[in-house]
This record gives sequence, structure tokens and C-alpha cells, in this order.
Amino acid sequence: MSRAVLSIGSNIGDSLAHLQAVVDGMREWIVAVSPVYATSPWGGVEQQDFLNAVLIVDDPDADCRDWLRRGQQLEAAADRVREQRWGPRTLDVDVVTCNGICSDDPELTLPHPRAHERAFVLAPWLDVEPNATIDVDETEVRVDDLLRRLDAAEKAGVRRTTLQLELR
Repeated sequence: MSRAVLSIGSNIGDSLAHLQAVVDGMREWIVAVSPVYATSPWGGVEQQDFLNAVLIVDDPDADCRDWLRRGQQLEAAADRVREQRWGPRTLDVDVVTCNGICSDDPELTLPHPRAHERAFVLAPWLDVEPNATIDVDETEVRVDDLLRRLDAAEKAGVRRTTLQLELR
């Protein structure tokens, strides 16, 4: 069995449609879909705001690398190009956690590096898993505690919208 938390984001083209394509592509494994958030760009690259959401997925026949591959296939279908770190993108699908596994493999680092510092991951995750925890430096930490500790500016850059992703 493989249960994962996926963070999805887009700020090029029809961002809502890109996020919906992930929901459509993963629908048979989706346990929960968060509300959509508008998020100020992270990392200092000048660009427009992102739309972000979190999915909880579960597939008894998948492992953590399967989630990575599925996400990469959806990114490719959205013509994702990796030109600039933290730059604009049609679609980003990140495996945040998977089965509580910790890994420093460069292809799939788990939990996702810096996820515990990013309100655009933590806020929507709490909407779908209020008691969520994540490993930070070999210690399980509650996601709500991590979000509470973030800088006010980081939290202010993440705004819940009325936009919705649909399981169809």
C-alpha cells in the first residue's frame, strides 16, 4: 500500500485547468483534494502568483517512485519545462510525503525538502488532513505547529480562493 501527499501548483497558462488535469489523472487514487490557494511566488524569481492545492492519494499497487513518475507524466502532458529553479511553470507535482518514508535519494527526497517551511504546502494540507505530521530532522512534527511557526509574510502570501477542483 502506498499513501502519499502531493503538492500541485501552476502559474503559466490556464493554471486551474492544469491542476484539474492532475485531479483527473489521479482520480482513481484520490482520497482527498484541498481547496485551491493563490500563492505569492517563492524563491525570489519575478513572476505571477501560483495556484496551489494538495492531494492525498492511495494505491495499494504503487510505491513512492510510482507517485513521482505519475506526477512527472502529468507535468510532461502540461508541457512542463525545467528552465529556472523556482521559476514559472505550467505544472509542478511534488511528492511531499509517502508512507512516512525518509530518503535522501536525489531523485526522490522524502519528505520533500523545505515542504515544512512552505505555507503553500502546509495550509492546503491541513484542510484535508488536520492531524497531519511530517518528519523534520528525524522528528515527527505536527503540520499545524509548523504553519503556526512560519513567518507572517510567508503565511500572508498564501490565500484560500473560491476556486474548486472536482472529482469527476
